[in-house]
Amino acid sequence: MPELPEVEVVRRGLERWVRGRVVARAEVLHPRAIRRHVPGAEEFAAQLKGRTIGSAERRGKYLWLPLDGTDALLAHLGMSGQLLVVEPDTAQEKHLRVRISFTDGGPDLRFVDQRTFGHVLVTPLAEAGGRQVPEPITHIAADPFEEHFDEGLFARRLRARRTEIKRALLDQSLISGVGNIYADEALWRARLHGA
Repeated sequence: MPELPEVEVVRRGLERWVRGRVVARAEVLHPRAIRRHVPGAEEFAAQLKGRTIGSAERRGKYLWLPLDGTDALLAHLGMSGQLLVVEPDTAQEKHLRVRISFTDGGPDLRFVDQRTFGHVLVTPLAEAGGRQVPEPITHIAADPFEEHFDEGLFARRLRARRTEIKRALLDQSLISGVGNIYADEALWRARLHGA
């Protein structure tokens, strides 16, 4: 399961390859990949066509590509999802779910997901935690690498919890981006039992 550091690596790669490019076409090859985009595949494709992608952004385990400053293409990789940048004539991957091509004829952006636990959707941006984020993730707390992350506030909220420390670290409304692996490693390093 990708956690914050792995998703950050993907974000940096996307930033390099998709920023400033205009979407020519989006094709949904598996409906489960856009299951949270309720209007469906045709509307998903229509929402992307002709839109310019801004910077690649991340909060916790979520990635998004702002579209002309009002909406975003939001992605969660789930357990096996990948956002790949590949030449348009590259053979289709076995588990290709969504393909996005660009007006410049350069590399495509492909969402590949073997287990189909990940998803993508187009959604409006909203203010949350001092920045614009996609509406479906406004309830998610800032992650430790965000400019607006407040260590003092996090510590106070953590102390106020009446639950196991590991459970609190996994609560994405308290701190985002931490999953089982990093919670276990942090607790091991701090010499604390998760309970």
